[in-house]
Amino acid sequence: MSSRPNIRHVVFFSAKNKDDVSRIIEGLSLLAEIPHADVFEVRNNTRDDALSGEVDVVVYAEFANQDALSAYKSHPLYQQSIDIVRPLRDLRIAADF
Repeated sequence: MSSRPNIRHVVFFSAKNKDDVSRIIEGLSLLAEIPHADVFEVRNNTRDDALSGEVDVVVYAEFANQDALSAYKSHPLYQQSIDIVRPLRDLRIAADF
């Protein structure tokens, strides 16, 4: 049996105003308090790729299964984070695999 998580959740964000990146990170960091993720990280994009500079912040999380991901998204802190981040962000791209 593989130890690979069943679901990897990656979300990319860009800020409308680059001065708000730290506020976006603070808002997204609330998600770390939600107990359903096995792994959770919020990081600044290092911008090491010269061909892509749109992304400012990356969220990476791992979940045991779809039920855990659904519980994470239905937690009250998830909506609280959205309420903080949505007005500050421009781009948001999510992928689950």
